[in-house]
Amino acid sequence: MNRKLTISIDAAVYDGLLATVGRGRISSFLESLARPLVVPGHLDSVYAEMAMDAGREADAAEWTEGLVADPHVAW
Repeated sequence: MNRKLTISIDAAVYDGLLATVGRGRISSFLESLARPLVVPGHLDSVYAEMAMDAGREADAAEWTEGLVADPHVAW
């Protein structure tokens, strides 16, 4: 169920939203930013879904192993 919300924002922020996401997409953009912060359990389900992606996990493991071997990374 969708609910309508009226908010006030600075004109520069509104102009940036229009330029970045376009007219008609601002609501879904703001919802995607807010959802992980305000919906309990949302991040858990997203992280679980990401962990089931074997290709993504392999890429992440390769990337982190590369960091360990990189002499330019200060630990």
